[in-house]
Amino acid sequence: MKLFLSAVFLLSSLTILAQQPQAEIVTTQKIWDQGKHNSSTDLIRWKNLFVCALRESDDAAGFGDGTVRVLISSSGTTWVEQAVVSEKGVDFRDPKLSAANDDLLVMNMGGSIYNGTKVLAGRQPRVATSTDVKYWTPPVKLLAPGDWLWRSTWNELEKKFFGASFNCHPNTGGPKFEAEWSLRLFSSLDAKIWQLAAPLNVTGQPNETTVRFKPDGTAVALVRRDAAGHKGMIGIAKPPYREWTWTTIPFPLGGPNFIVLPDGSMVAGTRVVGPRVGLFKMTDTTFEPLIALPSGGDCGGPGLVWDKGMLHVTYHSSHEGKTSIYYSKVKLAWVK
Repeated sequence: MKLFLSAVFLLSSLTILAQQPQAEIVTTQKIWDQGKHNSSTDLIRWKNLFVCALRESDDAAGFGDGTVRVLISSSGTTWVEQAVVSEKGVDFRDPKLSAANDDLLVMNMGGSIYNGTKVLAGRQPRVATSTDVKYWTPPVKLLAPGDWLWRSTWNELEKKFFGASFNCHPNTGGPKFEAEWSLRLFSSLDAKIWQLAAPLNVTGQPNETTVRFKPDGTAVALVRRDAAGHKGMIGIAKPPYREWTWTTIPFPLGGPNFIVLPDGSMVAGTRVVGPRVGLFKMTDTTFEPLIALPSGGDCGGPGLVWDKGMLHVTYHSSHEGKTSIYYSKVKLAWVK
């Protein structure tokens, strides 16, 4: 009942706020539907290109070898297939893009093993890099079996990548998921060799987590939880990021992502109950609905980029039938 009431509140909030000028969808277009199932995007602006990574698989559950496809566009109008990243016997999930500069593009992925069955036999994150988007290094394993480094972000002040990794069986090593999961912050100089930075003491089965940094170096984390009422959390910490302050938000999250805008404000995207892909105005302690993007059914996986006074969003949705990849341009009234 509580989840139902949260859904009603969220959808009514999105409907009301969509009528206000805080956020306006300028354009939306389908940019990819060539795989049997197309999902889990991420987006980055790199070398004057929009780079979109997405997952292709036989179905949403992905009992097989999910692959990553990379698309590029100069303006967002026309998208061109550029590369495929795969590993035999491994299901790549949730590709995430990051970069310290224009010299090297980094892609983090979850690597799940099913051994031809529908039962998860193990997982370990992977990373691949590229200097031109077209050619990628063979994916290499990160951290330990059972970990999932969900996204990495470059911290310019610390000159390091940071990312939060969750583990569904932190004590037993699996294969059965435990009642409580771990969430830990890691750092890396090269996105390949990672060191523990701090445990993130979040309860309620924390998992998919995006960490970003403000200009003064403050870290902000947005965390999905699969227990504790499915309510997400926002965390903040000052360097060296060992002491965190946490706030529970009244919304369940799915594939949470956010970015820090030029004026210092933050905007987030996530799958919400409905289901829809929604955008939110975010602070260190609040999460305010802005607008719902054209979406429904099997949807989520938003990638976010701010460029030339516009928010650019990629995501997947099945509101028009087959699960496909969409791209929206959104104007935010408070950012000049």
